Amino acid sequence: MNDAFLRACRREPADRIPVWFMRQAGRCLPEYRELRAQHEMFDVMASAELTALVTQQPVKRFGVDAAVIFSDIVAPLSAAGIDVKLVADVGPVFANPVRTAADVHALPRLADPSSSMAGLLGGIKQVAETDTVPVIGFCGGPFTLASYLVEGGPSREYAKTKALMLGAPDVWNALMEALTDIAATSLLAQIDAGASAIQIFDSWVGALDPDTYRRYAMPATHAVLEAVATRGVPRIVFGVSTGELLPLFAEAGADVVGVDWRVPLDLARARVGPHVAVQGNLDPAVCLAGWPAVQAEAQRVIDAAGSSPGHVFNLGWGVLPATDPDVLTQLVDWVHQQQPPTESM
Repeated sequence: MNDAFLRACRREPADRIPVWFMRQAGRCLPEYRELRAQHEMFDVMASAELTALVTQQPVKRFGVDAAVIFSDIVAPLSAAGIDVKLVADVGPVFANPVRTAADVHALPRLADPSSSMAGLLGGIKQVAETDTVPVIGFCGGPFTLASYLVEGGPSREYAKTKALMLGAPDVWNALMEALTDIAATSLLAQIDAGASAIQIFDSWVGALDPDTYRRYAMPATHAVLEAVATRGVPRIVFGVSTGELLPLFAEAGADVVGVDWRVPLDLARARVGPHVAVQGNLDPAVCLAGWPAVQAEAQRVIDAAGSSPGHVFNLGWGVLPATDPDVLTQLVDWVHQQQPPTESM
């Protein structure tokens, strides 16, 4: 198996700089759009065969070093029995927002993922058995999942979420405990199915300042990471606009900290310390600017990452739908041609 990604996650020298892209499964691929014209997203996730197919499409097309399983961060919530719909051009929308102690008490748990998440787990098993790159499983971060549940869907201000957090901390803590249990149960099942690494997408936790994160979100992230620690797989934490939270991600227990494009990787490395790998962080919009710009900006990312092992090349957020797939293929080829870090830690 190509283990460059896993070696980089463990800060070990590898024969190449590993590459994968967040949201690489789908988004810009015509073969994915053709499949989605026939199947709704939850229908794809319910089928092990379709999940494996979509997961492997970018591996075959781009030559990336890891296969992130095709799913959605709200999939475990749906599997637990929470009423959520994925609305085009909106995102996840919840029929019954959670804002009171009674609402939290009524939340179901993810009791039997082997049944309720059979499509996802079967897809991981198929990819792990047939592909030559590691499979990345993932979940939503407890704060991000809580924000969707409290707001009833996507938000820009997270006003209701912060009001509940600060105004009713007992209710908030109970909600975070419930979501921690769902996230950890999902990740453990994914690892048991064959995932070689996991990522927590706490996508919107950048809405918090460091002190608020430490008090109200970090304990849940730490608990999820601790729940899977004994499985021995690399644990990645990523969020958007989280430059000030990077050292806290490391403190929470992340083996790899994902960095968006706003923070240079040399600064990110200084913030997280020498015992944590970094992942990132090309601005996804650069991929729309033509190859000369892509190459120049990718070189800046690699230069900033430095000469020590422990860098996974990625975008600073997900692939944009308008991206030309051939640009991503060219980018992967170019990164693989660059000298990998060899300096000992």
